[in-house]
Amino acid sequence: MNVRLTNGSSPAKTHPRERRFARWSLAVLAGCIALLHAFPLRAADPATVTFSLDFPGSDPDHYSISVQSDGRARYECSAKISTESDDRDNYQTEFNFSDATRARIFDLAAQAHYFSGKIDSGNRKLANTGVKKLSYKDGQREFAAAYNFSPQPAVQQLTTLFQNVSATLEFGRHLAYYHRYQKLALDDELKRMEDQARRGDLVELQAARPVLQEIYDDNSVMNVVRARAQRIMEIGPGTSASH
Repeated sequence: MNVRLTNGSSPAKTHPRERRFARWSLAVLAGCIALLHAFPLRAADPATVTFSLDFPGSDPDHYSISVQSDGRARYECSAKISTESDDRDNYQTEFNFSDATRARIFDLAAQAHYFSGKIDSGNRKLANTGVKKLSYKDGQREFAAAYNFSPQPAVQQLTTLFQNVSATLEFGRHLAYYHRYQKLALDDELKRMEDQARRGDLVELQAARPVLQEIYDDNSVMNVVRARAQRIMEIGPGTSASH
């Protein structure tokens, strides 16, 4: 019996080799799509600048500050719980840099070539002021350099800036401890903080705002102390009271 095809053609057949090639092509296409999605995510990862100081005998004897290009930052230190105690504390806190200071940090890092070379003076006759380290990391680069003293102006400015940020956060750490355990010590600590803030020795005062706000909101704290906490908060964010 003869079978007639209505369209006048024979049934199409796919060769096994063609089917394998089609499957391989689809797999390659899927891989390319995945890579295209992955690259923008990698490029969007924030760059990070980190400063650390290790100086036995000082307080704190170790701390580090990491700041991302989006302004988010983290502070860690190992130090005495308070000036009156030898008990130690491993302290951590997160905060946001002001836009102006964040931009300045990354501009100075660029001026210092992202710490890709030697930044220490190499002068062994200089007094030891602690082992400092600056590092930079983004999606394409990662550099780090240690130093005691650097002749590079950009590194000097970054060192001063980060040390002043640490001073601000150390006041915050002490104030949080005194507010919880020793409220009578708050007034002297806040006096020192206000004096240093008005001299321009503290940077990024908004990083300590949460504990200052807690002190101001606490009705069990003396009014003169609460008023001083409010004055410090009113100095405003940014680099310092003098800028």
